[in-house]
Amino acid sequence: MKKLESTLLNMVLVLTSVTVLMGFILAYMNHLTINPIALQKEKTLNEGIKSVMASSDIEVTSVDTLRLHCAKGKEQAFVIYHNKKGAAIESTTLGFGGPLKVLVGFDVQGAILGYTILEHQETPGLGAKADQWFQEGQNGCIVGLNPSDSLYVKKDGGQVDAITASTITSRAFLLAVNNAYQAYISNRKEDKQ
Repeated sequence: MKKLESTLLNMVLVLTSVTVLMGFILAYMNHLTINPIALQKEKTLNEGIKSVMASSDIEVTSVDTLRLHCAKGKEQAFVIYHNKKGAAIESTTLGFGGPLKVLVGFDVQGAILGYTILEHQETPGLGAKADQWFQEGQNGCIVGLNPSDSLYVKKDGGQVDAITASTITSRAFLLAVNNAYQAYISNRKEDKQ
């Protein structure tokens, strides 16, 4: 087999061919993985709803999307999963490392039943502790609290212990919870009208 000459045209053709081939391979792999990824996200969400509502047999009766201006003035979308015990609400804020997406469960009186972190990019070993730090029996427990007066870390005059060396993540987490509560209350007011 004759060796290909090293000319500009040959290099462009070879590079273009390799790029097109790799593009097709990546598109095919994306097509293969899109359904399993969607199924895994749905499974994680369903397990999260059961977890935050503190019940293994919760059935979502309806789903609403509500757009509100959050505490920092930006418009934000909240997804509300209604059930017989109350509602589970998705809320996203900006943490130390990037978006922090939280699912918070509220009973019909507005008390926090539980929470789970759906997505985060926080520092492992520090901010990533938020998935446990605010749970029942832990240092910064928020379960059972009603955020009608908003939850803040003690450094800011609040009642919740911040994660050690992760005050920014703690503030972001509590902001997400407070925003979720506001969405819950706003949605209940809309339902009554």
